[in-house]
Amino acid sequence: MAVLAIDQGTSATKAMVVGDDGAVLAEAEAAVNPRFVGDGKVEQDPEELWESVLAAGREAVAEAGAPVSAIGVANQGETVLAWDPVTGEPHTTALSWQDRRGHVICTELAVHEDRLLALTGLPLDPYFAAPKMTWLAREAAPPGAAITTSDAWLLWRLTGAFVTDAATASRTMLLDLATVDWSQEALELFEVADRPQPRVVGCAEPIGHTERFGTDGPVPVTGLAVDQQAALFAERCFAPGEMKVTYGTGAFLLANLGANPSPSQTGLVTCVAWRIGERLDYALDGQVYSVGSTIAWLERLGIIDEPADLDRLADPSSEGDEQFVPALAGLAAPYWRDDALGALTGLSLATGKAEIVTAVLRAIAASIAQLADAVRRDTGIDPAALRADGGLTRSTTLMQLQADLAQVPVDVYPSPHATALGVGALARLGAGHVETLDEAMPPWEPSARYEPRIGPDEAAATLARLDAAIERTIAP
Repeated sequence: MAVLAIDQGTSATKAMVVGDDGAVLAEAEAAVNPRFVGDGKVEQDPEELWESVLAAGREAVAEAGAPVSAIGVANQGETVLAWDPVTGEPHTTALSWQDRRGHVICTELAVHEDRLLALTGLPLDPYFAAPKMTWLAREAAPPGAAITTSDAWLLWRLTGAFVTDAATASRTMLLDLATVDWSQEALELFEVADRPQPRVVGCAEPIGHTERFGTDGPVPVTGLAVDQQAALFAERCFAPGEMKVTYGTGAFLLANLGANPSPSQTGLVTCVAWRIGERLDYALDGQVYSVGSTIAWLERLGIIDEPADLDRLADPSSEGDEQFVPALAGLAAPYWRDDALGALTGLSLATGKAEIVTAVLRAIAASIAQLADAVRRDTGIDPAALRADGGLTRSTTLMQLQADLAQVPVDVYPSPHATALGVGALARLGAGHVETLDEAMPPWEPSARYEPRIGPDEAAATLARLDAAIERTIAP
């Protein structure tokens, strides 16, 4: 039986109907429009998110021409809103995962930073959901309103169930990683202990039924995950040390950590990868906030006309002094400086579009390479490959730079829809169509493989130059 897989993302909601054999029977997409309103504030219209889910899902089901037996829903992770738990009406806009207005909350709670890191696996940063929830509780949400990640609201509207999955809950700074349940201590610190909290469920189990997508009767929702964990599942990172990177608005490197949520010693995040029945896998997570958004910035400035210009202009063999610091929305792992600003240094009268594009691509690849090295040091495991998905995998220049600087082969995932395929596989597991992870997500062959073409000394020198540029930028 086919499943409907929905990926509710930052700039679009994608929906796919996937057959038992993994074939995509239909796909649809509905745009959403984040609003950048200054001072690090990024908002989304909750009703637009909701309508995009319905529109994409209905179109995919209508085009598939096959019955749908289960539904999976992936979400943005750290995007939050306040809403009425009785009527489902939103009280506020949705604060995007990119929104930084929780900075003041993090400053106030700095004395508790070490305790929160030990408890939740997450560093104190406005990227995560809880600081934004506190801001909403103080500034915008009426008493009694639920303040949750966007998935809990969408799932309530779809099924009437007030739930969130363990992977999404682990992105809030409110989940006790050891018990995989809400931490009363964290709830109180973030001033939301008196707010309704969704039940934490697994990533592959029935949570309710919906008829919202034009199906022939109610269909169970059986797969839930954060977008990045869904992609990790799709790319079959089932063993400790196996890692993938997704190049989207930001870039997110996740690595399977196995059943032991050991804290990172390198500045990475520890979170839940998935909970499937009795199986619980954790993950290490590193982030580069501005990747696809940096390419869009180059377009706005007129440096490139379209992403295809990246490969036309870039020359990684050049020895220019230009360095780009990819901090247009702050720095995440391993620096955790939400106040950091982007920088372009080493300019001269010889600097042109090609040098700027080369510096940007080199900085993106170097940032991901730093995260991959952090995973190696945390796990003691040398990966056989770095699996990659997302729109920027179409840039052969970036992918070759990535292999060179990470000093590991890069295997490009053959579909642009890793997140949807991953949550669809979880839905198939949750519906009981298959019994094992291997059955849910069969092996795949990369559409391209990039082998390193430079040695470790040259790669290390490039990484050191980026690190030095970052340190100069964030130095007091």
